[in-house]
Amino acid sequence: MDSARHGSEPPPPPGTRDLLDASTDAAAVVCGTGEVIGWTRAAEQLLGLPARDVVGFSAARLPAGPVDPVRVSGVAERCRAGMGWSGHVPLRHRDGHRIDADLRVSACFRIGSRECFLVSAREQRQRWTVGQSVVDGFLTRSPVGMAVMDLDLRYVWMNDTLERFGGVPREQRLGRRLSELLPGLQAETLEGLMRKVLLTGVPVTDYEYVGWSWADPHRQHAYSTSFFPLTDDDDLVIGVCYMVLDVTERWNARQLLSLVNDAGTSIGRTLDVMRTAQELADFAVPRFADFVVVDLLEPVLSTEGHGAWLTDAGPASARPVMRRAGMASVRPGCPEAVARVGDRVDFLPPPHDVNLLIDGEPILIPVLDPSDALWVAEQPARVESIRHFGLHSLISVPMRARNTALGLTTFLRSLNPTPFQPDDVLLAREVVARAALCVDNARRYTREHTAAITLQRSLLPQALMGGTALEVASYYLPADPSGGVGGDWFDVIPLSGARVGLVVGDVVGHGITAAAAMGRLRTAVQTLADMDLPPADLLAHLDDLVLRLSEEKTDESTTAFLGATCLYAVYDPVSRRCTMARAGHPPPVVVAPGGQVSFPEPPAGPPLGLGGLGFESTEIELAENSLLGLFTDGLVSGADRDMELGMSRLGEVLARHPTDPDAEGAGPAGGGAGAGVAGSDGGEAGASLAGRRAAHTCRDPAPDLAALCASVVQRLIPVPQPDDIALLLTRTHALGAEDVVSWDVPADPAAVADARARATLQVEDWGLTELAMTTELIVSELVTNAVRYAEPPIHLRLLRDSRLTCEVADASSTAPRLRHARSTDEGGRGLFLVAQLAHRWGARHTHGGKIIWAEQEIP
Repeated sequence: MDSARHGSEPPPPPGTRDLLDASTDAAAVVCGTGEVIGWTRAAEQLLGLPARDVVGFSAARLPAGPVDPVRVSGVAERCRAGMGWSGHVPLRHRDGHRIDADLRVSACFRIGSRECFLVSAREQRQRWTVGQSVVDGFLTRSPVGMAVMDLDLRYVWMNDTLERFGGVPREQRLGRRLSELLPGLQAETLEGLMRKVLLTGVPVTDYEYVGWSWADPHRQHAYSTSFFPLTDDDDLVIGVCYMVLDVTERWNARQLLSLVNDAGTSIGRTLDVMRTAQELADFAVPRFADFVVVDLLEPVLSTEGHGAWLTDAGPASARPVMRRAGMASVRPGCPEAVARVGDRVDFLPPPHDVNLLIDGEPILIPVLDPSDALWVAEQPARVESIRHFGLHSLISVPMRARNTALGLTTFLRSLNPTPFQPDDVLLAREVVARAALCVDNARRYTREHTAAITLQRSLLPQALMGGTALEVASYYLPADPSGGVGGDWFDVIPLSGARVGLVVGDVVGHGITAAAAMGRLRTAVQTLADMDLPPADLLAHLDDLVLRLSEEKTDESTTAFLGATCLYAVYDPVSRRCTMARAGHPPPVVVAPGGQVSFPEPPAGPPLGLGGLGFESTEIELAENSLLGLFTDGLVSGADRDMELGMSRLGEVLARHPTDPDAEGAGPAGGGAGAGVAGSDGGEAGASLAGRRAAHTCRDPAPDLAALCASVVQRLIPVPQPDDIALLLTRTHALGAEDVVSWDVPADPAAVADARARATLQVEDWGLTELAMTTELIVSELVTNAVRYAEPPIHLRLLRDSRLTCEVADASSTAPRLRHARSTDEGGRGLFLVAQLAHRWGARHTHGGKIIWAEQEIP
């Protein structure tokens, strides 16, 4: 507070300054004699008088007019009584102009011995008054349409905005009802809401609806309406007032967002290109268009090559080759279409060319003119359809995704009289963009899935050859029954001496990575088996391979090799012995001809890829016509994951079927219809591998073996499960004594002639006269090498199987080596001659030495 001392008067006590400064009004402290002893800055601002010109002087000079002593005395007495006073007092500004102020005087208080009053003042503000002309202007010029209806819902008053919204002049509206004037605006519903307001007195706010009006008859508008009752002085309802706001833009934006969201859930629910295209057409009809066609470039529908056009690659031709992928219409059967789904089409709205697909913008033709010369020249069939079905408006949107041109989607209207607007193009573009992304996803998936299926089809055996030793049937079911790929595999490998190698394995994981790993292991097993390695040694080499594969460095997109399990068995039809070893794999199942089930268990051995641990082999004897089954754990683990229970169920299913094909009642098992043959035509590329069944042998298999294979899987695995399944079933046969002949050969060069003669005579006795001469030469060379370079005992054996096999065994572990003799060499041509005469030849090591063998095709 600004204050000044006058004469020897003491200053105001502490606290008064703060008290006055706390007020937002102009304030002064006046003593009982009328002298001003305190003056605030607000008072200085109000009257323009600084404190030095006021403090110490009489307050009587501050009012603008003469002071009434009686009134001042009455105010003072009231304040001394502790009640205070307030009233209107005109004050004089320093420059002389009058200030009307509201004045308040506090109750009397003392400062020291002096009687004081706190006087505060605030300038009066002139209140703005609204004239009738302002109110009328507000009502008539408001952007909100307004109207007053009487109790019969007839127009009593309306503003200019509502007249403009409806397109009906005011004089035609007054005295009439909404339903009589604008039936396209949901008039009955609106009148129902007004009756409810009249009845209940409760307002209705922000009711949105869509309708047509005479102001814009070709375009649908959205409105937001509020209703409230009108009452008289007695609070009786005398009418209803409603206000209308055009919210078309807001409504369209909300509809656009809603449609786009719905498109995201309705389109692309599968990874099928054609179905996705049809979903786009079905979504747009009838909510957006009356007729929709989706045409995709032919490469998009192809499973070979890149599968589409890159938008920066340039056009291949002026008229792109497309196929109709989907279409929908409000008319059953899509009679407007000039092409059916699957047909080749080349439609582009004239005069556009292929650049529309590559980098063009959506095409909007609000009004189609069937007499347009370009349409008549380029699209005569479609012009006829436009005329016949009244197609009047068109939007064509190129389909592009990830810098790739995919096709063209065209929307048309016929029954809907509203032509497409620019806002509709935004919606069409957004919906098509989402659909294009789904189509591209489906295209990529189909191409990669087809590649994966083709890869696995090429990796699995195309023909299982068991010779006369085994009848073979197989069943493979990936974890994805719709045609996925997995890491389970099986194989049947013909070996020397009429023996057959059987292998089944399971790579950790699923998908193309597991399938690729499976292919590497299958190739490795075939290579190692061709070296005639014993089962335990073969698994040891395979374990080293898996260990190396798991240590290979991989990038972020490649999964490291995690491991595998494997069972390898070798069956000899001469001895009816089966030697087997396993690496963390379930044991095989054996069903004797009498139905007895057993699970011979060679030492389990560690899974492949651990390294540092050995494998052991087990040898069993199998009766002729025994059933030998190799399988992966997916077949027996089941939903309960109980391997022992699953193996027990497998044995029970196999025991119900006779294993001897000559047994009474043997025949096709139920449920085996449709069993296929591995290597036969599997249909189009990418067809499902699920349920591939195969039966292969040089002789015709018992008709129930392939069916039994399928029946076992279907009974044990009635529903899909998350693991691949492979089952390899074989029926054993023995090579009889009449098909096997052997002789001991003395380690004497003179014995070669005798061995040669014996072999020639035996071949002729078997009726293979055509092979007598070549057999004589092969026996001569092999026996001569054994007598000359090997150690006794020496044995010669002939086997008549699917091929004629000659074997010479000796006690030496040194394998022969094929070399090319020079023209001056006297020897070294024996094995070269054998290699030329035989279908194939080789050597295998045994516990007692080695066997050199050669096979000839039987005519």
